[in-house]
Amino acid sequence: MKTLTIFETSDVHGYIYPSNYQQKEENQPFGLLKIAQLYQQEVAALDGPSLLIDNGDILQGSPLSYYVKKEHDVPDELIRLYNELPYDVGVVGNHEFNYGLPYLKRAIEQLNHPIVSANILDETGSPALGKPYEIIEKDGIRCGILGLTTQHIPHWEHPSHYEGLTFKSAVEMAKHFIPELRAQVDVVIVSYHGGFEKGLDTREETEVQNGENEGIRLLEEVADIDVLLAGHQHNHYAQVVDGTPIVMPGHKGSYLGKVTLHFSESETGLHLEDAIPELLPVEETTPIDNALQSKAEPLHQAVNEWLDQPIGRVEGNLLIEDAHEARLTGHAYVDFINQVQMAYGQVDISGTSIFRDDVLGLAEEVTTRDIVTNYIYPNTIAVAELTGAELKAALEQSAEYYVVDDAGQLSINPAWCDPKPKPYNYDMYAGVQYTIDMAQPVGDRITTLHYQGEPIRPDQRLEVAVNLYRAVGGGDYTMFSADKIVREVTVPMTELIADYIAEHTPVQVTVTSNFQVIHSELDRIYPTQ
Repeated sequence: MKTLTIFETSDVHGYIYPSNYQQKEENQPFGLLKIAQLYQQEVAALDGPSLLIDNGDILQGSPLSYYVKKEHDVPDELIRLYNELPYDVGVVGNHEFNYGLPYLKRAIEQLNHPIVSANILDETGSPALGKPYEIIEKDGIRCGILGLTTQHIPHWEHPSHYEGLTFKSAVEMAKHFIPELRAQVDVVIVSYHGGFEKGLDTREETEVQNGENEGIRLLEEVADIDVLLAGHQHNHYAQVVDGTPIVMPGHKGSYLGKVTLHFSESETGLHLEDAIPELLPVEETTPIDNALQSKAEPLHQAVNEWLDQPIGRVEGNLLIEDAHEARLTGHAYVDFINQVQMAYGQVDISGTSIFRDDVLGLAEEVTTRDIVTNYIYPNTIAVAELTGAELKAALEQSAEYYVVDDAGQLSINPAWCDPKPKPYNYDMYAGVQYTIDMAQPVGDRITTLHYQGEPIRPDQRLEVAVNLYRAVGGGDYTMFSADKIVREVTVPMTELIADYIAEHTPVQVTVTSNFQVIHSELDRIYPTQ
């Protein structure tokens, strides 16, 4: 009997330290420093060989990774830290494209381990970012690792960020490559930066079936997958599904995925007998890797010094005590972000979101730390020309964020929570006045919509400032598309926020109260006590 242990990280998003950087020093249950130590402890206890695979989204997502891009414009300082872990192979995540193709290609060049990428093709139809798969022998066990990435990237990114590339279905390319891989190896491992479009047990649809996540289809339609390593959705799973072990280890380094494989030996070769998937949680008490910390500390200190730089002052209560309530009533922080977008986009209509429930808003004295821990994505501003009908459709889609029961109790639509929370897709607009009536059916909840005191006509042309993710149709807002963008502001939004505060300090912000969420049949305005 032979044993092989596979370890997976996924969606680390540049979180080297166990810190969200909301405060200067934190000890959170995540981070590559803790993952590295946990991995070393696990490997030291093994009798047999192991593989370490990263499943993508390493370049973007934390203040540290943003600092590396902003200050150096190459990812070398970040990649140097990932290289301290003995990864055997890695996969490209969708957020690898956020800073553009040259930045991604530089990262691939700097990594010590190869990238496998079967379904991102160049103009000749060949894999563009690495070989489709790698074959690695470990103690006589021939391991084949096929790399796949969600095909949905063109729905989120500016076309210049993936120029010359084509994204194919993960299922299509797995069917193409796995037969030739199967013939050469003892075990086929699919590392897929994507998730599951249906419940693992129920097979009920958990999201729009648009091809973003194809994990269930991989399990149902592709033969000879021995192990499926997943990610992208930031969930945590470890179970056997239809005989195939699957693992998804959360995000930020909150879990280390582990799959233990046992092989029998015979005259015809090795035969996989069983597989045990596990999730190893990172805790607050999990120790850090001191050697990696010593290499990361100069960068960490530089990031903290940058984050503590004072920017200016805001007047008005921009602190968010309850993100849920803020989405129902409006909030000065949201109005401020819209104010910045309207100023730089040179429009008087704008939409934005509270990206996460742990966003704190801005205190009176604003530092860089406050800005980048609230506005967490590398967005730029795009101005889209929409019709009145398209703007209403966008608002109707946001209104789907909520559901009500027969008694009128309001809650978040489960479809917006599973498989991962999507508060960043609930937009609040400034420059228009509108009402969301929860007594009405989906698609008819926007009962009033006015601009400059007049009802908006369906054929009326309007320029609207949003972030680029939304402007190209991100979040399945199909009324937006790249061909409707009339101009862009290419400076990152975090820098625009800082510039705006510095130029206008003290910035005066108040809640405009330009929208409300009601239930007309119950004569109710939300939130209710």
